[in-house]
Amino acid sequence: MALFDWRAHFLPFIDFLQQSGHEPWAERLTRQLIARFEDNPHGDLPRWQSALDLLPEVPGVTADLNCSAITLSAPDPLTQAQSESLEQGLRGLMPWRKGPFEFFGTHIDTEWRSDWKWDRVAPHLSDLRGRTILDVGCGSGYHCWRMAGAGAGRVVGIDPGLLFMFQFLAVKGYLGEVPVDLLPVRMEDLPDNLKMFDTTFSMGVLYHRRSPLDHLLELKGTLRPGGELVLETLVVDGPEGFSLMPEDRYGQMRNVWFLPSCPTLLRWLDRTGFRNARVVDVSDTTTEEQRQTDWMRFNSLADFLDPNDSSKTVEGYPGPKRATIIAEKP
Repeated sequence: MALFDWRAHFLPFIDFLQQSGHEPWAERLTRQLIARFEDNPHGDLPRWQSALDLLPEVPGVTADLNCSAITLSAPDPLTQAQSESLEQGLRGLMPWRKGPFEFFGTHIDTEWRSDWKWDRVAPHLSDLRGRTILDVGCGSGYHCWRMAGAGAGRVVGIDPGLLFMFQFLAVKGYLGEVPVDLLPVRMEDLPDNLKMFDTTFSMGVLYHRRSPLDHLLELKGTLRPGGELVLETLVVDGPEGFSLMPEDRYGQMRNVWFLPSCPTLLRWLDRTGFRNARVVDVSDTTTEEQRQTDWMRFNSLADFLDPNDSSKTVEGYPGPKRATIIAEKP
């Protein structure tokens, strides 16, 4: 069983950091990756690597990054042996939560219809062509690929989940040297005040932070002057100053801390030094957007809502409503 060769995957990005004047981050990231993959490796790494190794070699792959499913295609149909190996490898990387994806005719119906979120957000973004983008809490990288499809010059996703990283590599392994990377690190693992990115996305992260204002300041530090923040988070109805802090769980999630009203969220952005903050979308999360599938067989949103009143969580809180806010760094 092959071991995960982290250097083969991450050295090109480390070289990019060194060549672009970010040597301290390159050195810091190298130490973090050694600690993650050599000093204290995850016990499932060999299993995930074996699943990745099952994915067949396919010549002449093309990708469509501008449709609802990230789609990989080949000039010729896969053989039966290739199709079976592909299916076995992809299922070895279950559960698939963020997507959807299409691998040579094999459709991965993920738990989340992440394309719905992209469709809500994309019309309000500044032109992404040529921009350097950070996607915080990127999951398997679905939105990173959509950003690349919109013309981004370079996309960096960060998410500590190693299974997400292998799902990302399942796509990238067919695309070769593309300027899209997923780093298995947390926001707090990045250097302070990078001032490197033209656009920073933080979608589905803020409510997991015990100090939401500190998170906003961290996001601000990643941006160049004039850079754009795209923030999506759970919210509740209420006046300025109102925020819900669950007693324990929210929708069965333990690590939910603050669900602000939209006016409160705008005040937070103002107090942390952003300008021109505006709410561009507010949408209820439904069981059509987040649900159990054949590729994600664990409990999903339907199990986290009150069975007698789907407008509430099982704990009795208002059901999930998400707002997208765009703001700029002066």
